[in-house]
Amino acid sequence: MSKKMFPLSILLLALFLVSLSPIAMASHHNTEMKPDIVQTAVSAGTFQTLAAALTAADLIDVLKGPGPFTVFAPTDEAFAKLPPGTVDTLLRPENKDQLISILKYHVVPGKFMAADVMVSKSFLTCNMHKVQINVMDGKVMVKNALVTGTDIMASNGVIHVIDSVLLPE
Repeated sequence: MSKKMFPLSILLLALFLVSLSPIAMASHHNTEMKPDIVQTAVSAGTFQTLAAALTAADLIDVLKGPGPFTVFAPTDEAFAKLPPGTVDTLLRPENKDQLISILKYHVVPGKFMAADVMVSKSFLTCNMHKVQINVMDGKVMVKNALVTGTDIMASNGVIHVIDSVLLPE
């Protein structure tokens, strides 16, 4: 290659690469994913106790998995309704199995939007117990918990906010 052609080829290569940058940016934008269930819950700021419980139970990676999952997520206020000391007791390593059972009772395999929940009588949860659904006057109850927020989308499922912690029987 002659010395005169070298700068021209560099210039052409640079122009070609610049012309590709919108394509590269568009494809990068398309590959961005919604946050998963855990990231979505943590970013909401009202599920810190739930996040701590999921961490103590080693369930973070499960809910970051492909799913899909439907999570009936109790808020920090819901956890505060439990008798004093209950959360601290459940977070202890010796109570991990009980904590896992409680947390899995809040998770249903599959993605069920609010419209699906409203027409369901019950769901089989990840701990293999059924949780009852009741609808009265347009209000949806999951066992004894009122659904206060619905259809919070995540990359691997959906979150419905509840005002009480569900306890398996």
